[in-house]
Amino acid sequence: MAQGNNYGQSSNGVADESPNMLVYRKMEDVIARMQDEKNGIPIRTVKSFLSKIPSVFSGSDIVQWLTKNLSIEDPVEALHLGTLMAAHGYFFPISDHVLTLKDDGTFYRFQTPYFWPSNCWEPENTDYAVYLCKRTMQNKARLELADYEAESLARLQRAFARKWEFIFMQAEAQAKVDKKRDKIERKILDSQERAFWDVHRPVPGCVNTTEVDIKKSSRMRNPHKTRKSVYGLQNDIRSHSPTHMPVPETKPPTEDELQQEIKHWQMQLDRHRLKMSKVAESKEPGQQRVKRWGFGMDEALKDPVGREQFLKFLESEFSSENLRFWLAVEDLKKRPIREVPARVQEIWQEFLAPGAPSAINLDSKSYDKTTQNVKDPGRYTFEDAQEHIYKLMKSDSYPRFIRSSAYQELLQAKKKGRNIPIFPCHKNCTPTLRASTNLL
Repeated sequence: MAQGNNYGQSSNGVADESPNMLVYRKMEDVIARMQDEKNGIPIRTVKSFLSKIPSVFSGSDIVQWLTKNLSIEDPVEALHLGTLMAAHGYFFPISDHVLTLKDDGTFYRFQTPYFWPSNCWEPENTDYAVYLCKRTMQNKARLELADYEAESLARLQRAFARKWEFIFMQAEAQAKVDKKRDKIERKILDSQERAFWDVHRPVPGCVNTTEVDIKKSSRMRNPHKTRKSVYGLQNDIRSHSPTHMPVPETKPPTEDELQQEIKHWQMQLDRHRLKMSKVAESKEPGQQRVKRWGFGMDEALKDPVGREQFLKFLESEFSSENLRFWLAVEDLKKRPIREVPARVQEIWQEFLAPGAPSAINLDSKSYDKTTQNVKDPGRYTFEDAQEHIYKLMKSDSYPRFIRSSAYQELLQAKKKGRNIPIFPCHKNCTPTLRASTNLL
């Protein structure tokens, strides 16, 4: 474990003696004593129904240890001290986003030193977007997004729309690496990463212990810290010089200089608008883009125009219900929790209920499992049914689409440079389906 003498070094190698760093060192000294093999808190693996909970201890264990080892007479004071340490993320409840200490049997786990606040973390919103996006890829109940997290994900997706593909690729790569880890190790790391974000992006209404007071920061010798990206997505926005040189004083700009600056940025804005309008008007996919649809069904589904063409082909064969169901379930996974029960019922009534207008064919096992899941609706209620439909489309509908004259004509037209109109979604598409084709 890292020791206190390495904590809080700034980018020039000089130890940070800020008040916050002094507090962190004191807390981490206590944490190091808590984790001592002989005199620390006993860490154990607890057996629960059908599973094991590794590397945990109870809240009452913490209070008792603090009372005994720090000579604290009042248990309330020990509870308060433990709550402060939990709020800073040094240990955390394994089943709650609210970082507080309870003097009962609630299970807690120690945070890895890599995520300690003394490492001067200032994670970017792109880091948070990668984390939330990765959570949506992992089909685990314990990793299901809370309401505020789902809303944050939707907000970040709008804010980073132009580079969301890059964020998605980063999340996908991390998810693949996580799958290769040992099951117990993965469970522990998932909880530690979640706790890190509970500190830096806390539940609404909870105190953010990482916020820096502006007045205090202005009185510090070096008010700016080096920004560290959790997943290495962004380089330091400041100079990489080993020292921070004071900014030289500059004269205020004259009125003519301000007018010139305004004109310059107005021209840049107009140019950007023109470029965006041309992109919005152009719906023609290029040859390489059309060709990629033939590499596999996933390539066609993740391309908005590819999905529209695939859906149009299926509608021409009166068999679009499978793809519409698959897209509706994908959209369901991105909905806030409060909207999920109602949306589950809508999907059930449209595709699976007796006499459904767009009934899909499921095997008895998948149908029975889905029928049970609908009684307790969640984002993954239709997971078994969706997987069954995906396999059906991959083995039947998709090969027919690739062999179809519509796709071949589009592919040949792109090779010859001719334009083929890209038809919009069918008139019977629901608003939810239209939205889902833009979200995937």
